[in-house]
Amino acid sequence: MRNPFYCFVLLAAMSCTLSFAQNTDNSVKRDVTKTQMSVKTTDNSVRYYNIDALNKVSFEDDKTIVLPNGLTSGDVYDGVVNEISFVKKSQQADDGIINNANGQVEVTTAKGWQESLYVCWMPFAGATSYNVYVKGGQYAEYTRIDRELVRDYGSYGRADILGLKAGEGYEVKVVPVDANGEVAYAATTATGIKVVNYNREGFAHLNYSGVGAYNDDGTLKDGAKVLYVTAKTAKTVSTEVLVDKSKVTRTGLQDIIDAYQKGTDTTPLAIRIIGKVTREDLDKISSSSEGLQVKGKNAYSLMPITIEGVGEDATVSGFGFLVRNCKGVEMRNFAIMLCMDDCISLDTNNSNIWLHNLDLFYGQTGGDADQAKGDGTIDLKGGTKYVTISSNRYWDCGKSSLCGMGGDDANYITYQNNWFDHSDSRHPRIRCMSVHIWNNYFDGVAKYGVGVTSGASAFVEANYFRNCNKPMLISMQGSDINNSEHKGTFSSEDGGIIKSFANVFAEKSSNFKYVTWQQDNVEFDAYEASERNEVVPDEVKAKKGGTGYDNFDTNASLMYSYSPANAIDVPSNVTGYYGAGRLNHGDFLWDFTGKDANYDVDTALKSALNNYKSKFVKIFGDDSDETGDDSGDTGDDSGDIGGDPGETGDVITCDFAGKAPSNSFFSVSGNYSNSKGTATVDGTTYTTCLKIESSTSISFTTSAKMKMTLYFGSGDSKVNIKVDGTKVSGDTTTKTLTADLEPGNHQLTKADSCNLFYIKLEK
Repeated sequence: MRNPFYCFVLLAAMSCTLSFAQNTDNSVKRDVTKTQMSVKTTDNSVRYYNIDALNKVSFEDDKTIVLPNGLTSGDVYDGVVNEISFVKKSQQADDGIINNANGQVEVTTAKGWQESLYVCWMPFAGATSYNVYVKGGQYAEYTRIDRELVRDYGSYGRADILGLKAGEGYEVKVVPVDANGEVAYAATTATGIKVVNYNREGFAHLNYSGVGAYNDDGTLKDGAKVLYVTAKTAKTVSTEVLVDKSKVTRTGLQDIIDAYQKGTDTTPLAIRIIGKVTREDLDKISSSSEGLQVKGKNAYSLMPITIEGVGEDATVSGFGFLVRNCKGVEMRNFAIMLCMDDCISLDTNNSNIWLHNLDLFYGQTGGDADQAKGDGTIDLKGGTKYVTISSNRYWDCGKSSLCGMGGDDANYITYQNNWFDHSDSRHPRIRCMSVHIWNNYFDGVAKYGVGVTSGASAFVEANYFRNCNKPMLISMQGSDINNSEHKGTFSSEDGGIIKSFANVFAEKSSNFKYVTWQQDNVEFDAYEASERNEVVPDEVKAKKGGTGYDNFDTNASLMYSYSPANAIDVPSNVTGYYGAGRLNHGDFLWDFTGKDANYDVDTALKSALNNYKSKFVKIFGDDSDETGDDSGDTGDDSGDIGGDPGETGDVITCDFAGKAPSNSFFSVSGNYSNSKGTATVDGTTYTTCLKIESSTSISFTTSAKMKMTLYFGSGDSKVNIKVDGTKVSGDTTTKTLTADLEPGNHQLTKADSCNLFYIKLEK
């Protein structure tokens, strides 16, 4: 909230069109790295001025005059100014106090975050590993943290400490270890580290305490188990699970989660992801369409599970999550890249689900025209209720969130503090449900913001819409049919009602459309409330379907307590240190400048995701590196992440699970099928293939000598293919074909009819 000393409000004497003397406009764009002065007008538009470039602000009757330095006349707002305020810059982290000394470990960073903290240090001569201790919060004395949290990143070491209470006096001690044990004299301590709580305002926590494996104070629940999952351990991680009346040891991440489906073990479980984990790294996937499945025995079964990332680079790639029949699941602080269908599908009969601080990227290309960026990002349906989707960053996603498939009750969903970073649509797209959408940053949205159909009610409050052409749409009325053909966006479905309050529209394009009920009580996009607790009148009805607003937000028995920020402050909050996405906004950087109105696939971004590597090397004390290669780029602000697509990594893979190649490294033409048998590769079974026919062609370019392995179907009697025009025969017993490839351009075409399920290239 803003300091009143820096804010004053001007109530407009009348509502009229914004005008400038001599057509001047000396305002600038919002810059979250600076504190600026904002001018909000009566149509909810906002303009900014850099404070260091201002001479004065003056008032003459109804006119407000903003005079920049070096000018004799300024920008004149005639009777339309609603508020002038100073808008803060994005918040940065508070540094701990580092006590480095000669001959000791050189600690470079020590900072707290949300219910966690981290410390980084330079390698210490002779050290083979490090012990890290924490003091503060629930730890009255120095306590050694789990060894899996102490990691080697090649040029530096890092430890992240999770599950902490909020507090300002945390201390961390880093002790090098050599062949003789701890080198006590070389220990370095960082003090004065501040930890804050996650925001638990939202429907997931309404009348429910402790979503996931953690208490509401940030600490692990009593008896909670912690599992650490890396690319190397995803198949081998094991724990005892109570199944029926006896404890059994289950091995592999999916196998462990599957055991919870029996419903007899409700031990809180924290699954901590370290580095990058791909679908090939998993023991198996129990959802052939989505990937990793978290499923309860019956509708709304208690599943106190948290899936969380460690640090800035925790990433899953090549799969997403299906959550079904679950109550009390949490996911936080990791990235999802190139998922199979949806990043996360809350499919059926879930409640009290909390999805927050995730980085959400493109999925694999689907078969439909609107699935170029993947089928969906976070979708919920089928009786899913009491969900909070908060502080997530949607990176140029196509369809951000589907909220209901029709026929659902008012299921009460919260979207809060999310960063829709050049995503296209569905923020969310709502059927039936009652949804609270507040303090989100709609940043360069190409198609539309919030859409309601099928009798839904949405309270859209204190959001910031920057260059969003259609911030709010109701099916088959207002801006939804404001075109020559009167065709709606939502398949001609019945409408719903949006209540809008205290939103801000910045950098409006010439295509901007937003009509309030007060302006047109038939062809409107939203009812514009004059205060937060205003009850929408009964006469406000959807043009098609005739439903009204259910006023869930003014019903004390239905709503949670919350403290929204002023919409003006949303960009700073969301892009700040405690804002959307992973810790420090993750290790992947991208520049979307100039992409506001473009909803095509960013091919360079897609290539970067395909080539992404974490710089995580290993857990200190392990004998071998996690990946065997710690040289992979993770991204920079120029958009040059993985180099040219021809500059390949050590292993390049491709499957066809979405009836399209999973890796844009390969250019493919041909037909697909999911009725030609299966192929199992590295423990994962694939059911969709590319049919090798006369019309089939696969083209790619390698920059190094590579071994190619092709995996064919279990029912194929011939596994032969032409490589650069020459027939190569495969092994009909293993259903595989191998060939050595020189650097250069390559093409695979038909030799005999067969069915290709998987491609692997290895240096």
